[in-house]
Formats: sequence, C-alpha cells, structure tokens
Amino acid sequence: MIRIAIVGNIGSGKSYVAKLLGFPVFNADSEVVKIYKNNYKCFKQLKKKIPKFIKSYPIRKSEISKAIYANKNNLKKITKTVHPIVRLNMLSFIKKNKKKKAVVLDIPLYFENKINKKKDIIVFVDSKKSQINSRLKKRSKFNSKIFNKFKNIQLSAHIKKKKSNFIVKNNFRNVSLKKNVKILKKKILKK
Repeated sequence: MIRIAIVGNIGSGKSYVAKLLGFPVFNADSEVVKIYKNNYKCFKQLKKKIPKFIKSYPIRKSEISKAIYANKNNLKKITKTVHPIVRLNMLSFIKKNKKKKAVVLDIPLYFENKINKKKDIIVFVDSKKSQINSRLKKRSKFNSKIFNKFKNIQLSAHIKKKKSNFIVKNNFRNVSLKKNVKILKKKILKK
C-alpha cells in the first residue's frame, strides 16, 4: 500500500487535493473535531491541564481557541494531549485500509509530529500567499491570531517543499487543479 501525505500551508487546498486523488483519506483536522466531541478521556486530560478554559463535555472549539489565544503554552498542552490520539486513529485507519492500493494522509503537522515514513510519497500543495489569505478571510470562523500561533509551530513552506516528492500547483481553478492531480496520481502509481 502506498502512503501519500499531503502537506502545504494552511489554506492552500490540501484537503481538496487529498479528496481528488480518489483514495481513502485520513483527515487529521476532522479527527480532532471528533476527538473533542466524542473522547471523554481527552476531555478529562485537557480539563486537568487547562481547567480555566475547558469547562464541559463535549469540548467546544471556542474553549480551545480561547486557551490558545490566552497563552502559547496552552497550544503545546493541547497538542501533547490530542496528537497521540490522532496518531492512534491514523494507525487504525491505515490498518483498516491495508488492502487498498493507496491511502492519503491529510495531516497539517505531518513533519512536525514525525509521522513521516521513509517510503511515504509526499505531495506539497503550492498556492500563492495572496490567494491563501483571500480564501482564509472568507472562512466563517477564521481567527488570524490563532492562525499565526499555528503557523509558528509549522515548518516553513520552503522546508516542506524540499522534503516533498511532488509539488502540485493550486491556483484555485478547478479544471487545471483536477488535471494536475490526475497527472500526479498516474506518476505516484508508477513509482
């Protein structure tokens, strides 16, 4: 089975590219939402670590946002609690899909959390900063201060590009992106 990791800047269109590849997708952001909603053990751990912010179960995104906004150390506490659960869920996803030709890992902190394996095929989604900023501002719950805190814990786009096997340009024009991803998929399957 081929493991395809999708990396890039926040708002570059990673999740869309992941879906276009047509293989089962593990989306870490969606997993985090499920964990906040359904994992009582995670709630208890976060309530213990940041009691001032985590009030009730299920955990609300607004509580997490306030905690991150209040203190950068809270982000570390949250990631140290949530990421091991995400990793376990990812391993379970991979095991469940082991007979598939490929799986796609849509994980924003793929390198930072040392999830990468030597044989993984890494695809960097490259988008212009101006287009990304324009898209992010349109998101209903976009918070630039929280965005910057997350950006600060991520590797630079330059480093991610260097570590990638492929770069796919996303100019946010559906037709050209779909065509690029189709070509990319053929190249990956030939590897």
